[in-house]
Amino acid sequence: MTNFRESLLFAFISQFVSAVLKLWVRRLHLILALVCGLFIICLSITGALLIYAKDIQTFVQPEKWTIESHESPLPLSYIVNALEDETGQKVELLMPESDPELAWQGKLNNGEYVSVNPNSAEILHRYDYYSTFYGFTMAIHRWLLYQDGDNERPLRNWVSVSALVLLLEVIVGFYLWVKPKNRIKRLAIKRRAKFRILMYQLHTVLGVYLAIPLILIAFSGMAFNWKSATQQVVETVTFSKVEKRPVPEPLSHDASSASVAIDTSYQNAIAVFPNASLFRIYFPKNSGEHLGFRMQNPGESHAYSWVWTNPQNGEITGYYDASKANVATQVWNFKYKFHIGDFAGPLLEFIWLSIALLPAFFTITGFYFWYKRHFRQ
Repeated sequence: MTNFRESLLFAFISQFVSAVLKLWVRRLHLILALVCGLFIICLSITGALLIYAKDIQTFVQPEKWTIESHESPLPLSYIVNALEDETGQKVELLMPESDPELAWQGKLNNGEYVSVNPNSAEILHRYDYYSTFYGFTMAIHRWLLYQDGDNERPLRNWVSVSALVLLLEVIVGFYLWVKPKNRIKRLAIKRRAKFRILMYQLHTVLGVYLAIPLILIAFSGMAFNWKSATQQVVETVTFSKVEKRPVPEPLSHDASSASVAIDTSYQNAIAVFPNASLFRIYFPKNSGEHLGFRMQNPGESHAYSWVWTNPQNGEITGYYDASKANVATQVWNFKYKFHIGDFAGPLLEFIWLSIALLPAFFTITGFYFWYKRHFRQ
């Protein structure tokens, strides 16, 4: 009889603890949504827009971003000299395009950007980067537009906190699904159910099936700001260290004011990585800096390989092949392409668009359930 009573007491305590724990987990799920819900909705919508923001921008204003592709690009030196002569500013950054119908982009040393036809060196558009649809949307997504007097963006941390809250919300939601019995039956969607029930089923089913990509997207978003902490997680999971990109020693002369041997430098750079595609060209701004070519080698998810040259004579001063990096570095470098869904074609981009909108759907439906539960009429 004593053993029976003890078993009964233990069962009662277990059920009580389980019920209390479930109640508090549900409250945590709600509290997190209340604290960061609006920011999560903002991140969700702007993240979805960023997937197609450049396409939208090009479609709305083709005269500023597209060109006729009947001719071949002019030599780099001709384009750079034409830009500097017309604007009266030095070129800091040149961004070639692999698509022959897209204009190239450049950044001047006064912070202004230009869109240029590489076949004629004609400037199509001069602009502030964050005044474009893509730049404005990205500024909201990454630091909520706010920039203080010191040009710092303190709300980047709050954006990362919101991404962390989203990650925790997905984990808590998954726990709430997996804890009770009949969890498989609760993955069914009854299309003829009442609206509230249908929304609850979609809330649960989508959250369970897409928990892993949602967690990884949130984590990769935090990695752009909280680099040290997220890098340690990657290194722990992959059992290796993220490699630091080697940087060549400063040159002994001031290369920022001298003429740049851009054509010779480019020819020497592509000789180092003949199968790579050119992503960006960084011009020297300060004394001792090199001319940098950022390139994407076969096997890379994004352009993380580099070739540096002496800007005065074009001689190679260093290079880095990111396609041969270790596992941790490859995973770390993959975060950008994974975050935006640009790694497996248009179909995956559309799937990523749907996934990007899910946090907004979860937050809105979560508030709806809470409202109906507490303010039924």
